[in-house]
Amino acid sequence: MVFDVRRFDIYRKIPKDLTQPTMAGAMVSICSMIFIVFLLLSEFTSFIAPDVRSELYVDNPGEIEKLNVRLNVTLPRLKCEFVGLDIQDDMGRHEVGFVENTYKKPIHNNAGCRFEARFKVNKVPGNFHVSTHAAGQRQPQTPDFSHIIHEVSFGDDLKNLSLSSHTSFNALGGRDKTDGRAESSHDYYMKIVPTVYEDVWGKTNISYQYTYAYKDYVAFGHGHRVLPAIWFRYDISAITVKYHETRAPFYTFITTICAIVGGTFTVAGIIDSMIFTAAAVFKKAELGKLS
Repeated sequence: MVFDVRRFDIYRKIPKDLTQPTMAGAMVSICSMIFIVFLLLSEFTSFIAPDVRSELYVDNPGEIEKLNVRLNVTLPRLKCEFVGLDIQDDMGRHEVGFVENTYKKPIHNNAGCRFEARFKVNKVPGNFHVSTHAAGQRQPQTPDFSHIIHEVSFGDDLKNLSLSSHTSFNALGGRDKTDGRAESSHDYYMKIVPTVYEDVWGKTNISYQYTYAYKDYVAFGHGHRVLPAIWFRYDISAITVKYHETRAPFYTFITTICAIVGGTFTVAGIIDSMIFTAAAVFKKAELGKLS
């Protein structure tokens, strides 16, 4: 006797001439396929989009590190020839008229200035400020530091990452102070929080979120008015925020797909069976054969 491996087939086939297609069954089948496609696309989109989770820890940097700073500000009432950048910190750094990687563009018929700078600061409390100190004796008669801030950001640029929409990385972006007193100084006190972003491939970006407080004032010293400026004073938190991307394992995705397909066909079969049975009972009732 020849052993027939087909005995192990648990998916026995019914001959087509013993089955009966129905309009209700066709509608249930079409709706089921549409529903399955919708769920599959939703699950695939959810699978390829990483989930971003966060955690906090205390960071001890040890040796003093450098911090990248990006500054972009418009001064509509101060000529470019007077605009300069000064940098100070608690490690003793004090630079007046920093010029490396700075860019000035005259605006409003040379009456104003668009000022951009890229520079590094020590990872300790300090400040950088836009002033006329570097102009020496060529000081303007009435320096007006009314301004619009386009960008003040720290660390790696996250514009191409999913965190780029977080305004806390450029909290001062869009700040408009063009309606204040011309002689005012402007102080921004910033609390900077180190932020680590790790993607699913293990690539790490280090940036910095911050919050700020603001005040404007007219400063006087030794009986005369002190030249105004735009001050950005910062302190760095010891707490680091880490964002890391996670993605569900591939076997979880396959399991979900099988559950969607199998579950939908099972429920659709139950619905079709109920419709078919109800239709048969209704037909018998019409013929008076229901007993």
